[in-house]
Amino acid sequence: MSIVKSIQQATIRSLHSLFENDFSEKDFQINQTKPEFEGDYTIVLFSLVKSLKLSPDEIGNKLGTELLSKQPELFSSYNIIKGFLNVTINDEYWIAFLQKNYHDICFGKQAMNGKKVMVEYSSPNTNKPLHLGHLRNNFLGWSVAEILKANGYEVLKSCIVNDRGIHICKSMIAWQLFANGATPQSTQTKGDHFVGDYYVKFNDAYKQQIAELKNKGMSEAEAEKNAPIMLQTQQMLLDWEAGKPEVMELWEKMNHWVYEGFEETYKKIGCDFDKTYYESNTYLLGKDIVQEGLQKNVFHKKDDGSVWIDLTPDGLDEKLVLRKDGTSVYITQDIGLAKQKYDQYKIDQSIYVIGDEQNYHMKVLKLIAQKLGLPYADDIYHLSYGMVELPTGKMKSREGTVVDADDIVAEMIATAKQHTEALGKVKDFSEEDLKHLYNTIGLGAMKFYLLRVDPKKKMIFNPEESIDFHGFTGPFVQYTYARIKSILRKEPTLEKNNNYSALLPLEKEVIFNLEQFPSIIIEAAKELNPSCIANYLFNVAKTFNSLYAELSISNAESHEKKQLRLYIAVMTSNVLQSGMQLLGIQMPERM
Repeated sequence: MSIVKSIQQATIRSLHSLFENDFSEKDFQINQTKPEFEGDYTIVLFSLVKSLKLSPDEIGNKLGTELLSKQPELFSSYNIIKGFLNVTINDEYWIAFLQKNYHDICFGKQAMNGKKVMVEYSSPNTNKPLHLGHLRNNFLGWSVAEILKANGYEVLKSCIVNDRGIHICKSMIAWQLFANGATPQSTQTKGDHFVGDYYVKFNDAYKQQIAELKNKGMSEAEAEKNAPIMLQTQQMLLDWEAGKPEVMELWEKMNHWVYEGFEETYKKIGCDFDKTYYESNTYLLGKDIVQEGLQKNVFHKKDDGSVWIDLTPDGLDEKLVLRKDGTSVYITQDIGLAKQKYDQYKIDQSIYVIGDEQNYHMKVLKLIAQKLGLPYADDIYHLSYGMVELPTGKMKSREGTVVDADDIVAEMIATAKQHTEALGKVKDFSEEDLKHLYNTIGLGAMKFYLLRVDPKKKMIFNPEESIDFHGFTGPFVQYTYARIKSILRKEPTLEKNNNYSALLPLEKEVIFNLEQFPSIIIEAAKELNPSCIANYLFNVAKTFNSLYAELSISNAESHEKKQLRLYIAVMTSNVLQSGMQLLGIQMPERM
């Protein structure tokens, strides 16, 4: 049971004893005491004034006296400031908590709750490699899935691959026109990068043809529509939809190149999926649902045969769900896939990790599903996140200005190597150990930096800043963990001892922070926000480093103090490792 829960229950019992009324947790608030006041937790009593017909100070004095007399093992003192009851927790409570939980590597994890959640993330296109924006998406989705697991949910990680459509045909046409039979193998190029290069070549050629047609007197709109390479691409899409053998063969071959590249990147960044959907298999889904919606008058058909839904009463607009030629649009496919997910897995919630530029689309998806009365409608949740940019500005894949995920990962690992070598503490590492260390630090720096920001906020990723060993970074947390492991290698013996003297402020502060870990995991799951974990871990690491700088462990003032601080060190290392694992970050035993 958490300390806050213990205080709540003790307060409820004491209030009942004093005033013979029934009380609940909703009748008062408990907050951490502000640093400028004495105490650990503050019980806010103003909501009780009306029912008890007493002033906050009178209630506080009665309650404080009752708490100390009935539970001296929990409370050591209290004070009242302007109606706020500040209580100090007995040192014995913190020491007992530490001794009970210091060795528990599962501390903070919840029991299974019987609920099933699917988290969909990544959603790459097979016409280009993963880029920096995909990294924020992947890290966010993977971390949210792990946080939900830690809260007792059964979690399915899923990915929808956008493997069809006009953008895929652009790369295919460009390869036919410009590759002269080249392959990733013949050019020694990673498959997704190879195909992405032809997507850029398409746009270069398209721009040139538009300029030529404009010089011949066409308007820009006409030139864009009549550029030969675009007409070829549109014909290829029709041929794909018709299943033309040579087009299907080329499509499968180029997608295979991309999938090999994706798999290499996913493995490198530690990202995985339980289920992968492909748009080529799902793009026809939803048509039967549209027909059912027509019968229910949720949708209406226009004179040209297209099918629409009017969402203007809901503050949106009219939305096309079926073209006049009977082909579906993205929203139709998404409704069909949402139904397929529910039918397959009977999930209690479906979380979509998608950038905030799709906020409107996701509102429409949920609203249509609700109007159709679909069983999964209310459980659709859009985890919207802000775009990530570099200090140099926005990125555009069609212009070849995107920073590929592989390139930024390689840069991070190289920067980790540079910073680590500058510290000069790895001379006794083997080449293999060094390679693993640089990967661990580089990836950890990137993941932590991208996850430490609230998902809803746009952000700028600064590679150099992310790897600062002394800042609000992953390497700082990793270095704290490695430092603790170094201490514990020299001091391996822990003894059970109940004769500890009073806790010093820094000792208490570290234990106080460690006790909050389960609550932080719950908060992160409730908000679907890994930054709660990142901010907490940084604070734990910072506080432990303060303790280590001011209070010796190996040369502590007494044997009892040394043992206490070793307990603190062990639990801190376990919490740091467990918390960083929820962010997808490995911890080095040595740095």
